[in-house]
Amino acid sequence: MGGGIEGGCWCAVIFCALVWGATADYNECDLYEGSWVYEESYPMYESSKCPHIRKEYDCIKYGRTDLNYLKFRWQPTNCNLPRFNGEEFLRKMSGKKIMYIGDSISVDQWQSMVCLLHASLPPQSIIIQHTLNSTTTVTFEDYGVSISVFLSHYLVDIVEESIGRVLKLDSITNGDIWKENDVLIFNSWLWWYRRGEKQPWDYIQIGTNIRKDMDRMVAFQEALKTWAHWVESDINTDKTMVFFQGVSPSHYNGSDWNEPGVTNCAKETLPMDGSTYPGGLPTAEEVVEQVLNGMITKPVSLLNITRLSQLRKDAHPSSFNVFKGMDCTHWCVAGLPDTWNLLLYAALV
Repeated sequence: MGGGIEGGCWCAVIFCALVWGATADYNECDLYEGSWVYEESYPMYESSKCPHIRKEYDCIKYGRTDLNYLKFRWQPTNCNLPRFNGEEFLRKMSGKKIMYIGDSISVDQWQSMVCLLHASLPPQSIIIQHTLNSTTTVTFEDYGVSISVFLSHYLVDIVEESIGRVLKLDSITNGDIWKENDVLIFNSWLWWYRRGEKQPWDYIQIGTNIRKDMDRMVAFQEALKTWAHWVESDINTDKTMVFFQGVSPSHYNGSDWNEPGVTNCAKETLPMDGSTYPGGLPTAEEVVEQVLNGMITKPVSLLNITRLSQLRKDAHPSSFNVFKGMDCTHWCVAGLPDTWNLLLYAALV
């Protein structure tokens, strides 16, 4: 992969990047339109052999015995999603730095990518992991490729001031770290409705206006606008490719998948049939797409995982995690995040 994107080819829903040397099938293929099909050869790696999975997402280790969730492959309607080839990926990305930026959903996806690559390489490969402040990086020394995750729940800043912790909707100071990478995959949503002890800020500020609280969806939109302005003013697209990941759905309301009365994902063992989710699109995803569509000078590719992930009510840890708490927000690894990375892989390689 050379610097930037050839010919300025950026696409939000259909990855025109796929056409770089690919077959003509991809010209009219929406990789995000399709359904889940059973695949006997899945999963693509064994979670027990990957040393990089956090205890929250290691479902088999913590007792999950129904393994059907590992056996489903995303099938686009009009083409096939390329199978992951870790060695090809690392060769193509030789010397590059890739960074996932966001909350624990970004960690979920980062762990999946590292496990996919770990499983693709011979045992003697040199793989080094280190953590510095908010960043954890795994480096594949044989190829000079680093895969990092930067924990930033809101993307915009939280600053300790005399009045307390202030969430600044129009300020991003971590950008100088982010823009040193060749590929950026952003995500934010999970923390925007946190309240009480789980809320990591005391006040919200936009401009000179400081308030105790505000409509959280409006705050989310304002933060995304700040992020979009940062991309357009600070990112050199000749060097860096930028993706924004769609909103990752939760499954606590069975009415959303035609099971009224169900209040979590505990007994869900199969994905939904077809390509339509009865619960409709989350409002937060509509906000994400609206902001991305408004980015004219430096458009960003949408890693459009929301709709296909809504169909995977079966792929959460539920109670199979170290805390034994009900988790229908994050995803088992191995599992659904592998498909998110297949879509990223298709765009990059």
